[in-house]
Amino acid sequence: MEHGEKQITIIDENGSEQLCEVLLTFDSEEFNKSYVLYYPVGAEDGEEEEIEIHASAFTPAEDGEDGELQPIESDEEWDMIEEMLNTFLAEEDEE
Repeated sequence: MEHGEKQITIIDENGSEQLCEVLLTFDSEEFNKSYVLYYPVGAEDGEEEEIEIHASAFTPAEDGEDGELQPIESDEEWDMIEEMLNTFLAEEDEE
């Protein structure tokens, strides 16, 4: 996982690979981590109004290797991510 990547492949809970579109990556000094928000490719083509957006923490890649996605464990992190997402979506709407 690197900053600037547009698509990532994640392994879902069933062990299947799923190609996802990267919505947003950002760093948090507060938690000293990087985060990625993403959604399954093709989700925006569906009938569903709501795209399910997923978030993971990641350690940026060093030496050109893929960074590892990690689950987000704390409510504080989720709150911060939600704020970032809301800000991002509000800016998208203004354009």
